[in-house]
Amino acid sequence: MTIPTPVSHPTPLSLLSDASSRLEKALQYVTLSKDALDRLKYPKAGLTVSIPVRMDDGSLRVFQGYRVRYDDTRGPGKGGVRYHPNVSLDEVQSLAFWMTFKCALLNLPFGGAKGGITVNPKELSRQELERLSRGYVDAIADFIGPDIDILAPDVYTNAMVMGWMMDQYSIIKRKASPGVVTGKPLALGGSEGRDTATAMGAFNVIKTLLPLFEQYPSNTTVAIQGFGKAGAALASLLDGAGYRIVAVSDSQGGIYAPQGLDIPKIRSYKRDRQSIQSLYCHDTVCDMGEQEIISNEDLLKLDVDVLIPAALENQITAANAADIRARYIFEVANGPTTSAADQILDAHGVLVFPDILVNAGGVTVSYFEWVQNRNGLYWTAEEVRDRLATRIVAEAKATWAIAQDHKISMRTAAYVHALNRLGQALDAKGTQDYYNQTP
Repeated sequence: MTIPTPVSHPTPLSLLSDASSRLEKALQYVTLSKDALDRLKYPKAGLTVSIPVRMDDGSLRVFQGYRVRYDDTRGPGKGGVRYHPNVSLDEVQSLAFWMTFKCALLNLPFGGAKGGITVNPKELSRQELERLSRGYVDAIADFIGPDIDILAPDVYTNAMVMGWMMDQYSIIKRKASPGVVTGKPLALGGSEGRDTATAMGAFNVIKTLLPLFEQYPSNTTVAIQGFGKAGAALASLLDGAGYRIVAVSDSQGGIYAPQGLDIPKIRSYKRDRQSIQSLYCHDTVCDMGEQEIISNEDLLKLDVDVLIPAALENQITAANAADIRARYIFEVANGPTTSAADQILDAHGVLVFPDILVNAGGVTVSYFEWVQNRNGLYWTAEEVRDRLATRIVAEAKATWAIAQDHKISMRTAAYVHALNRLGQALDAKGTQDYYNQTP
């Protein structure tokens, strides 16, 4: 039985259909009641809204927005809001589906949710972006809440956007409601460590699992596709630990230097210029050594030890998987590898460490922020880092143990681990077998 089925009418190769296919293997290693399986087939609720925004020139534009709560058996929905031209209901459903399993895998008291707006935020002024963000909350206010569904940043959203959303919700409800949004500015109830949480979580997974293969910083080369919030911060962490970062890229393209890149200088240049491709052989930085400009597609095919896709979904597909030469892939983006590509990578001996584990640092520290908001007691950056490391390392080791016990991939093991917890929670509400028992 294939689960889940999209509630919309996407193409046969929809993101959600592809995401659900990963569960087929996992279902062989769990005892899941029919009731639980049936309830995981469909998103619990979804909302499509129109958001009218008065632009700076006086014109009116109407944007499409979405919010999907896939499952909330283990707690309120939790998931980010992304601003991107390609946002669709299918994509948001897929992301909410992944969030459901990610929260279960990390044993967080949340279900999975996600939201987004179909927009190119780079085309908007800051005032227009604020009107859009507040308008989105106006449209979905009855669908979210600290005990219902909690928002967070995602692609092209940040602490400022989250602050606007939290403020707008508080205005609507006529009371301070910091717990409805995580990833907020510190001054509005945000958590220390939230801005680097995804990168820090991935870093802890990498340094926990790579030594199992006698792969240490001094003998490990790394390529990172996606030099945004997560990719750039992870590059700095890996660089500081002694890993050799030989290639990075953003939406404009990438750069490659076999001897290693100067990550601090690249981050500084990126902040100033908003692009990294022109960093080398431009202005006055050509004295940094031999390097070349490459495309995002070229970066994926480099002969490196570790490949880190940290951009958008569906970057490694059946069309290019056979060209991957990295030995290990750590997925920092959501869904960067298709199920068809998984099979090819596995046949070529490439080990893939899945997104629902590797990038779970963000939602974990979001949970910490939510807890701090509810208690009114805030932790230091060191406390946040320690709590994150303890939790994500424990789940990484548990997932590895499942993979070894069953001789299955880390992706399948992660879904097995998450399905066991989801199944227990769903069955705790009663099953057919329970109700058919003789009193």
